[in-house]
Amino acid sequence: MPERLFVCTPSKLGAYADCPRRYRYSYVDRPAPPKGPPWAHNSLGASVHTALKNWYALPADRRRPEALAVLLKGTWVREGYRDDEQERAAYRRALGWLESYVETLEPDADPLGVERVVAVKTAVLAFNGRADRIDSRPGPDGPELVIVDYKTGRTGLDTDDARGSQALALYAYAAERVFRRPCRRVELHHLPTGTVAGHDHTVESLARQLTRAEETARDIMAAERVVADGGDADEAFPVAPGPRCGWCDFRRHCPTGAQTPGKEPWAAVDRPAAEG
Repeated sequence: MPERLFVCTPSKLGAYADCPRRYRYSYVDRPAPPKGPPWAHNSLGASVHTALKNWYALPADRRRPEALAVLLKGTWVREGYRDDEQERAAYRRALGWLESYVETLEPDADPLGVERVVAVKTAVLAFNGRADRIDSRPGPDGPELVIVDYKTGRTGLDTDDARGSQALALYAYAAERVFRRPCRRVELHHLPTGTVAGHDHTVESLARQLTRAEETARDIMAAERVVADGGDADEAFPVAPGPRCGWCDFRRHCPTGAQTPGKEPWAAVDRPAAEG
């Protein structure tokens, strides 16, 4: 019998790469341990992403900066903030980011996809993911696709971030096969600074990222088999302690993570101490 494919998203692969124990709590243990409180920075990012999605859903003649306040208010997620004052400040910053960002866009230019799901199967993976935006741009031999990912964290990004992003590479690999057009360019659009970090992949570099993803999937499936056969789950999914522990949804349930001071849900949107 052929080995089953590993069904995955970028976040599923990333959870294991960051910490196998966190992967176990999220995807293996049933019932899953309850998560901690919602994070304000996730609420902020989701609000901005949805506002941009809805901006592109408007007729082209209504895609103007003045439409953004209504769009952002309609998509605003309120969870995780310390108080109303912090929430209002975050809203004002987010609106400023959006207004500056859409000034760089052509209102009548429709992307090939917005919040578009792309999927592909390999010998190991059944991958699917939702790309923030897929552009079609002129290339030397005809139209080429570009993967655009919005970022709202405090930390700026550079070409190394774009080149090293497994998620962006997998989106590009899948989009090329879904739309049957070349897709090698990936971009991180950092709204707080208005900067774009991009990288042009080659066939070989995309293949290397795919191989990495397949190796991760094999490791996960091997660990899941150990647990299914009655093995020690803690050994199969070891903890990877580090700075991320303070931000982990499952810190309270992890003996190692519980030794790390937890971050407040609103800490990443506090301007003096924010993290990207």
